[in-house]
Amino acid sequence: MALRSMPARSALPPENEAAIDPAVVRQAAGWMARLWSEDATDEDRAACARWRAEHPDHELTWSRLQGFEDRLCSVPGEVSRQVLRDAGRRPMSRRALCAAGLGAALGGAAYGVRRTDAWQIAAADQSAAVGTIRHIALPDGTRVALASASAIDVRFDRAERLVVLRAGRIMVDTANDPAPAYRPFRVQSREGIVQALGTRFSVGQEAGVSRVAVFEGEVEVRPALGGGAARIHAGQGAAFQADRVLPAGPVQQADASWTRGVLVVDDMPLGDFIAELARYRHGLLRCDPAVADLKVTGAFPLGNTDRALHNLSLGLPVRAVYRTRYWVTVRPV
Repeated sequence: MALRSMPARSALPPENEAAIDPAVVRQAAGWMARLWSEDATDEDRAACARWRAEHPDHELTWSRLQGFEDRLCSVPGEVSRQVLRDAGRRPMSRRALCAAGLGAALGGAAYGVRRTDAWQIAAADQSAAVGTIRHIALPDGTRVALASASAIDVRFDRAERLVVLRAGRIMVDTANDPAPAYRPFRVQSREGIVQALGTRFSVGQEAGVSRVAVFEGEVEVRPALGGGAARIHAGQGAAFQADRVLPAGPVQQADASWTRGVLVVDDMPLGDFIAELARYRHGLLRCDPAVADLKVTGAFPLGNTDRALHNLSLGLPVRAVYRTRYWVTVRPV
């Protein structure tokens, strides 16, 4: 393959290689090539925006492709053309050829990666679709609410009651275990273990960090790589990484209100508010940095994000600009 003439090194830092699914890389490269072709349309751009918003892995891979564009596009033009000589696609610009070659380079770097979030969500025991909130009962009577785009595995055995958080956020109302022998109730995220001590609590995970909020009782947080366990009491919330637990602070209304289909906030930065609302909406929903620090207070419906955006504009000097139904930016008036 022509790209073998490039330096024999991974296109990604070693610690990030396992985060890329080769199938997602190929999809991202295809979208980039389509948008960079000479005849790309507004419909193409809107469709790509929807794809990027479907899952965090899509946006992450897209960003990485863009970040390595300059490096790959320094390859001589004939090398890039040879990559697609027999592809049979519609005519592409030089930039589109670079995108396809970049996808091949990143795909090679990610060959043999472990299971990604996208794969885990698809294979999870229980999940909630984008824009929905799902309530389920576990075998021991524990109740779990799954936020939009969330997924879990349930692994109960004789030694423990374990819920593996694959993506998103959950609220847990633990029940007394009916088993004759004591089995601790635990939630495992990428960053560690949260063990319930007779409690109601939520656990969510983002890139590189998990968050816990406790509403009744207390929990014990144990980072995956050590660093010392920490107890979080009712009324407190904390973030934790794989090697440490960050200082606890008071829980926020938004930490629990989502289970009722409402986002209740008090002086939340607009940028954070839009990021939270975007979890419940298909497509891209973004906030202009010029208004990201404005404070939002109120109750907003998660089941109707268009209405939430309209209500937002009634109280702040902002407006929602719809490029398409699936591509919305909140900007200053």
